[in-house]
Amino acid sequence: MRLTALDELAEGLGLKKEQGVAEARAMYPTLEVAEEDPAADRRLLEAIADWCDRYTPLVAFDGKDGLFLDISGCAHLFGGEKAVLKDVLARLFHMGFDACGAISSSPGLSWAVSRFGQGGVIEDEETEHVLVSLPVAALRLEGQTVDALKKLGLKYVGDVIGAPRAPLTRRFGPGLLLRLDQALGREEEPVSPRRPVASLSAESRLIEPIGTEEQILAVTRQVALSLQPSLEARGVGGRMFELVLFRVDGRVFRISVGASQPLREPKFIAGLFSERLQAVYDDLDAGYGFEILRLNVLRHDPFNEAQADFEGDRQGEISLSAFVDRVSARLGADCLQSFQLRESHVPERAVITVPVIDSPPGRKAAGDSRLPFREERPLRLFATPEPVEIMLAEVPDGPPQVFRWRRMQHQVARSEGPERIAMEWWIDGDDAEARDYFRIEDETGHRFWIYRRGFYGGEFDPRWFMHGVFA
Repeated sequence: MRLTALDELAEGLGLKKEQGVAEARAMYPTLEVAEEDPAADRRLLEAIADWCDRYTPLVAFDGKDGLFLDISGCAHLFGGEKAVLKDVLARLFHMGFDACGAISSSPGLSWAVSRFGQGGVIEDEETEHVLVSLPVAALRLEGQTVDALKKLGLKYVGDVIGAPRAPLTRRFGPGLLLRLDQALGREEEPVSPRRPVASLSAESRLIEPIGTEEQILAVTRQVALSLQPSLEARGVGGRMFELVLFRVDGRVFRISVGASQPLREPKFIAGLFSERLQAVYDDLDAGYGFEILRLNVLRHDPFNEAQADFEGDRQGEISLSAFVDRVSARLGADCLQSFQLRESHVPERAVITVPVIDSPPGRKAAGDSRLPFREERPLRLFATPEPVEIMLAEVPDGPPQVFRWRRMQHQVARSEGPERIAMEWWIDGDDAEARDYFRIEDETGHRFWIYRRGFYGGEFDPRWFMHGVFA
């Protein structure tokens, strides 16, 4: 076992990472060692990343113990770059974290200065001056490359900057100079945020924290009101909204709701969150209160401003959409399902179920006049076809005359078919057998949809299955 992380006291005692635990205990018998828990460490880092969303939505992970924040265009909201860095580090310190950070024009330079320097805000003209005194490990190189550079006498970044580039490329490949150019700001290095960035967002930073459901809804409506002009300017309405609640102690809660039709009206948006809060408020621990509320528009569609006709048909559609929105917000998006056609002639693949909120009532594809079900298809289709025992059947291609299904014997009175459906070779393979479907009615008037897989006279006898029943 080896040491993977050290606190400040352990570092002061001279212990090192990757040092054996037995050796460390021999040096300090009273040393306290805790087993590493990578999953818990990751959850903690994710929680800190959520908290950092208060500064910018562009937050990315940096290994196991770091974060990148792209604050371009955000720093002035907090009093400038120095004020941002001071606020971040001060708040983390009060939460019990010993953190170091740096702000610069490139992620590579910020990484180097925060981990191998003193941190702080680095101006563009100071870039090379700050880098030259840092060790080559500050360029985010692999351990083997760092060791090889040190053997050549290139111990500091300044040594690499002053060395001829061509020999370095031949010896170490393009990765070394790429990292150097990224640190110097010569190569772009975009930050990939951990969460999708909302197309529109508005927030309210509160003087006094709030915690009750009524207070949260009141502020949500105010924030939605500030979003309305932006939605109108773009000619869109929100289909998916996210309410982000930043608690005073740093914990972050996210509540999402969807709409079957594009929404702009603050009262409707707040109404959806009202339904959702009634379902989740017991699990929403307000603690000492929420100090920031942010409303994100995660998805939007063009807003239809067509006037309803005199017969009020559109009003009925709006009422149904409002019902779908409220139920989905209260019970979850999957509570209401609708059928959606797919491009497949295999019956069990021709239709899938999707949340109604993603396929709103009244919306049809342009030029799509097909019925959801063909008349010759059963009203109820089994998800998994059930085996049928055939007592008597016409061969080679005729329908069954007597069959047993679910321990009951049925005498066939009328039948239609066969309707042959070939399987999809790109899914089922070249050897998949075709199906011959029959519409069967027994002597009692019950109607069934049965198919035969395989053919009589082949190597194996065909098998029969019940795939659905008619009304």
